[in-house]
Amino acid sequence: MREIYLKGFEIAVREGRPYAVMSSYNAVNGVCAPENRELVNTLLRGEWGFDGLVMTDWVAGNDAVAMMKAGNEMLQPGLEKQKKAIREGVESGQLDESVLDTNVTRVLELIARTPRFHGYKYSNRPDLKAHAAITRQSATEGMVLLKNEGSALPLSGKIRNIALFGSVSYDFMTGGSGSGSVNHAYTVSLLDGLLNAGYSVHKELRTRYERHVERERQRIAALNLDTFTQGVPPPEEMEVSPELMRQQAAETDAAVITFGRRAGEFSDRKLADFYLKPEERALLEAVCKTFHASGKRVIVVLNIAGSIETASWKELPDAILCAWQGGQESGNSVADILCGRVSPSGKLTMTFPLKYEDMPSSPNFPIDKTVSETLSDKEKEEISKVKDVGYTVYEEGIYVGYRYFDSFGRPVSYPFGYGLSYTEFAYSDPQIRVENGVCKVSVRVKNTGSYAGKEVVQLYVSAPEAAKRDKPEKELKAFAKTRELKPGEESTVTMEVNAADLASFDERLSAWVTEEGTYKFMLASSSRDIRASVTAEIPSVVREVRDLLKPRQEIKELAR
Repeated sequence: MREIYLKGFEIAVREGRPYAVMSSYNAVNGVCAPENRELVNTLLRGEWGFDGLVMTDWVAGNDAVAMMKAGNEMLQPGLEKQKKAIREGVESGQLDESVLDTNVTRVLELIARTPRFHGYKYSNRPDLKAHAAITRQSATEGMVLLKNEGSALPLSGKIRNIALFGSVSYDFMTGGSGSGSVNHAYTVSLLDGLLNAGYSVHKELRTRYERHVERERQRIAALNLDTFTQGVPPPEEMEVSPELMRQQAAETDAAVITFGRRAGEFSDRKLADFYLKPEERALLEAVCKTFHASGKRVIVVLNIAGSIETASWKELPDAILCAWQGGQESGNSVADILCGRVSPSGKLTMTFPLKYEDMPSSPNFPIDKTVSETLSDKEKEEISKVKDVGYTVYEEGIYVGYRYFDSFGRPVSYPFGYGLSYTEFAYSDPQIRVENGVCKVSVRVKNTGSYAGKEVVQLYVSAPEAAKRDKPEKELKAFAKTRELKPGEESTVTMEVNAADLASFDERLSAWVTEEGTYKFMLASSSRDIRASVTAEIPSVVREVRDLLKPRQEIKELAR
C-alpha cells in the first residue's frame, strides 16, 4: 500500500499542494475509506501535511458522523439523511461540535484561497481555437507507435486515397465514461482528421460505415442511458463482403483500421474487452490478406483506454498506433502522426502482457468472466479459476506491472516505457553527481535518424544486492522528454532523484529505508531497452512514519 497505491497520492500532495482531495468509495482493510480516520486525517493531513479540503465521492460512505470525525469537510452531494444524522449526533453527544467547527473553517479557508475570492475577473469568452490547438498537440505527445514494419509510417506522398475500416474510425471516442468523459463541443473523428489532412476516403465504404454508425447511435439513444453508461463504441457488426474488400484494395492506396475500447467511471472494462472480438479479428485478417496481396499497407489505430491483447495478431498489420483517447481533436491528432507532421514520441505507461492471466494480480481480481470466443479451451479454463468475490487480496505485493515482469523475466508483448519514433536516438556520456542527498543524472541524446523528433529518457534505479530483500529488479524514478531534435542534433537531459526516494517500506520498523551501498542508475528508452548506466554510492537514509492501516483481524482471516 505504501510503495504502490499510496505513493502517487503522496507525491501529488507533497509536491503539488492541491486545494482538495476526495476520499474513495471502497473499504481499506475492512474500513470504509471516508470513515477511516487513519487514512483521511492521520496519514493525509498529519504525515503528508495536506492543508486543504477533503470531500467524499458521490454518496460514498455509510455513517455521516463517522465521516465527519474522520476528517471529511464536505459530504457529496449532501443528503437529507446525512444532515439528520449529523444533527442527531451533535444533540446526543456522539459528535462534538468542535469537529464541525473545524470542518466549516476548512470549507471557508478553501473559498478564501480561490482567485475568485480575491477579485479575479473571469471571462466567459475563452480562446477556443487556442485551447483546441493545445488539445491537438498534447494528444500527439502521448500517442505510442507500437509497430512500424518497413517504414509503413509516415504515409508516403504517393498514398492519398484511404480505405477506412472499423466503426470507431467514424465515431471516435474522446474519453472515458462518467467523470472520465470529455465534455466536448465537437468530436473530430479519424475520418474527419484524414479529410482535414488532405486524404480522400473511399466513398462506398465510408457510406456503409456511416449508415451503420448512425443506426447504432439511434439504437443506443433509445436506451436513455445516463452519463455513466453513454459512449459505448458501435459494434463491429457491419459486414464487409469479399467483393467490397477486393474493390477497396484495388481502388485505394492503403488501409487503416480502428479498434476501440471504452473504460471509465462505472464502466470498468470486462475481460472480453482485453481480447479482440471474433468479428474484429475476422476483419483484421481479411483486410491484411486482401491488401497485402495487392502490395498495399495496413495500419491499425487503437482508440483505447488501457492495455489489450496484441501478441496473437500484431504480426498481421504493417503498423500499429496506440492513439488512446485524446479529446475532441483526436482525429486531427492521429492524422498528424499518420502523415508525418509529427513524429510519435509517447511511451507506454503500462505493460502489454501476452495474455490476461500473465498479470500477477489476475488470480485475485474480481472480474466478469465473460470471455471472447477466440480464446482456447485451456485459456478459458485458466480464467474460470479466477476468484469471483467482492474483495481483493493483494497477494502480488509490490510486484505490479513492469516490477513483476522485469524482476522475474516474464515475456511480454510490449514492455513498460516502450514507444517507437520515425527517427532514431543515441545515448552517450552518462554522468551522475550526488550532493546533499540528491542524485543528479544526465545523458546526451542525439537524433541519429532522418526525421525531427523527441525522445523520452527514462531513469531506472537498481538497488545493491544486499538491499533486495523484497525489492524489484529496477524501478522507474524519473523521466524527461527532450525538445524536438532535428537530424544530427543533440541535447543533454538532466534528472534529479532524492536518495530518500530510493527507499523501500519496512513494515517491521514502520519506516522508509534506503539501504547503504552502490546503486545502478540506468538511462533507458523502455524498461527493457537500457542505453547507458552509471553507479553511485548512496548513504543509508531512514524515515520513520506512523504505524498505520493495519488489517483488522477478520480481514487477516479472510486473506488466509
